[in-house]
Amino acid sequence: MQKINQKYISSVVKKALDEDLKPMGDITTKLIKFSNKKIKARIIAKQNGVIAGIEFCKKAFKLIGKESIFKSKVKDGKFIKKNKVIAEILANTKTILTAERTALNFLNHASGIATITNSFVEKAGKKTKICCTRKTTPNLRLLEKYAVKKGGGFNHRYNLSDEVLIKDNHIKAARDLKKLVTRASKSKKVVTVEIENIGQLKKILGLKFKRILFDNMSIFQLKKCLKLCNGKYETEYSGNANLGNIKRISRTGINRISVGAITHSAKSFDTSLLLG
Repeated sequence: MQKINQKYISSVVKKALDEDLKPMGDITTKLIKFSNKKIKARIIAKQNGVIAGIEFCKKAFKLIGKESIFKSKVKDGKFIKKNKVIAEILANTKTILTAERTALNFLNHASGIATITNSFVEKAGKKTKICCTRKTTPNLRLLEKYAVKKGGGFNHRYNLSDEVLIKDNHIKAARDLKKLVTRASKSKKVVTVEIENIGQLKKILGLKFKRILFDNMSIFQLKKCLKLCNGKYETEYSGNANLGNIKRISRTGINRISVGAITHSAKSFDTSLLLG
């Protein structure tokens, strides 16, 4: 995954603020007479979970008001309990009121991803890696993959340039799986081959590449395939993994489980900003 940096944070947050403020700004806050008066605010956790996105939250206040002082009480990747303070802000009233929703949107979204990822990690155990996928929100992939890592998960390839991943439609388009894998293995990139049945697996066993991805298999089928692999490839499972079956899948001895839901269906973390 690409490194997250202040330039990226500023760019993403600025776009979000523009979306909220153009063309006329915060017309409600403009009605308040003492909007330049400095006040304090606290961001409170309204549930237990893992925090992520603190810097994005902070940047929203800073871009609206340079005078703002943002003090985080918890670091990204740390577990927080309900009713505990996540951060304190000292800034002009108009800064806090204008930046509030954008700041919390980033914090809540990232923390929601970190929290659900952590739940999967805890269920799967230490021997199986929980990985995210490319099923991310357009233009927020870097933030979302960062949040996955803060939740204890691992990043799959960042984009199409990172690794070779031969999926079902590639196989249909190429028509010859064995030739396609042989061609891919000449690349210096990591090569993963997605297979759906034992017949496909037997076609590629013995070829030189790194990882086999078992897609939407039953536990019975998965165990048979893993036995055939005999530890010669890194192995991964994908397809409808959830908190109810993740432990059962991990017990097969699979190395990795990719879960699209930790990014595309993560529930927003619940927080509240209180003045005073």
